[in-house]
Amino acid sequence: MNQFFNLANDDFEKAKRRGQMQALLSGLRWKNTNLLSLYDVTRLIKPKGETYRGMQTIPVKNIIGSEGRYHDFSLAFYPKKEMLRARWRSIDELNREDVILPPISVYKVGDNYFVRDGNHRVSVAKMMGIDYIDAEVVELDSEIKLKPGMTLKELQAEVCAYERNRFISQYKADTFLPMDRITSNSPGFYAELVNHIQVHKYFINQGVEGEISFADAARSWYQHVYEPIVEEIRKEHILSKFPGKTEGDLYMWIVRHWDEMKRQEGQNVTIAEAASDYKKRFSKGWFWRLRERVKVLVGRS
Repeated sequence: MNQFFNLANDDFEKAKRRGQMQALLSGLRWKNTNLLSLYDVTRLIKPKGETYRGMQTIPVKNIIGSEGRYHDFSLAFYPKKEMLRARWRSIDELNREDVILPPISVYKVGDNYFVRDGNHRVSVAKMMGIDYIDAEVVELDSEIKLKPGMTLKELQAEVCAYERNRFISQYKADTFLPMDRITSNSPGFYAELVNHIQVHKYFINQGVEGEISFADAARSWYQHVYEPIVEEIRKEHILSKFPGKTEGDLYMWIVRHWDEMKRQEGQNVTIAEAASDYKKRFSKGWFWRLRERVKVLVGRS
């Protein structure tokens, strides 16, 4: 028993050192080594439902996240905290003694898994090179592809790419919009973009016989709303102030802020007034030119 205790203690030290080395190497590459949080992932991928799949034997390499213990383990499931030693070591000892442990509990997303219960057992299994583990599986319905070793930032990029492709496919948007000039790194952008076009369609349809098509409304929105704002963003190099963001992201922020001010202060708020928070950061001239270029959007400036 003492032999297994010492070996398990050594295993924990090795796993902890590997986690520290992984963090160091990933830090040099500016890569986050945190284990994926099920909450953060589901907030991005928005699963449509769940199905109980029962008891299965699953690949350990495909377990990529946790429901509640994501702060305690690295992206490769190495232990990060000394407080995990006793529990981790006891699991390792039982494995070395060939004791059959109860199955873990997981959520399945695509081909990958998030631990509900059994994080220490997964960590020990990964450290010991165990290929498969018994699990009780609940599957979440999602079309977003997850990959082992994926960080939350990489998942966000995957979600953005999926939403963009879905928008283009659903509306055939690349036939009437220059989609290479409408990009975003923010999940939910394209769904909000559809709302912007629909609102623009409503206003330009007033007093016009027949209903304007979505494609015609989108062309008008791009010409009279989106492009005027983006042109000013380019002229003043505003994008350089927001690392990791796109012109589309900044456009969306300006319009959201304007809508929020209208809700708080009344419908007569202009987009120039909504941009007042930015005046402290950027030149006053940019905002005056912006106001002039979007008069067609404001309609009351």
